[in-house]
Amino acid sequence: MKCPGQDSRYWKPGAIFDAKCPECGHTVEFFKDDTARKCEKCGHRFANPDMDFGCASYCQYAEQCIGDLPPEAVAQRDDLLKDRIAVEMKRYFHTDFKRIGHATRVARHAERIGKSEKGNLAVILAVAYLHDIGIREAERKYKSTAPKYREKEGSDIAKSIMTKLGAKEELIDEVCDIVGHYHHHGPGESLNFKVVYDANLIATLEEKQKENPIDIEALSIDIDKNLLTASGRQTAREVLLVK
Repeated sequence: MKCPGQDSRYWKPGAIFDAKCPECGHTVEFFKDDTARKCEKCGHRFANPDMDFGCASYCQYAEQCIGDLPPEAVAQRDDLLKDRIAVEMKRYFHTDFKRIGHATRVARHAERIGKSEKGNLAVILAVAYLHDIGIREAERKYKSTAPKYREKEGSDIAKSIMTKLGAKEELIDEVCDIVGHYHHHGPGESLNFKVVYDANLIATLEEKQKENPIDIEALSIDIDKNLLTASGRQTAREVLLVK
């Protein structure tokens, strides 16, 4: 059976449309199920700007269904996985809105920092949503939410969630590695690690400022001393210091 989204019998007006070539501006005709087309004028091949790869972010048969994806679409596929990971995180924490809120804030800061630092947003946002996923098991097993217990339990749960969603093995490996030590950085950490570390620290400081504020000077020193990226420090100043 053909996927209804790709079956022309179910198409509506607008399924065939024109797009401008990003290189020369020439008009290129697209069908909604084209993953990419080549510009007849300049020869540039570019991804379908209107194609929805949402199902491809998790479907194990994506390549068979919609063919070989161009590099732009592969990047989009990885990025779209973050939405399903966010849903699974919220489902896992259920009514624990404090932890859901924290993960969401970390993801928001991580996306901003990651874009500025040119990190891999697929990795960064997956870690941001899953970094504290081991906290419930830590409480259950060790009666503690200490970072070392969260990290110890978090990797396996993160792996289970991402495997269920059909994430690629190399993506799972990097995400689980960071989840397994995100509170403890050392020399040689990846850019993706640094982005999530900074985002988590900003969110944590943001929450502490609401509960027990410290003076601006001390907070500024904390930001300069502890954050690992330039974009992280800039984001922290704007979030925490600008009134």
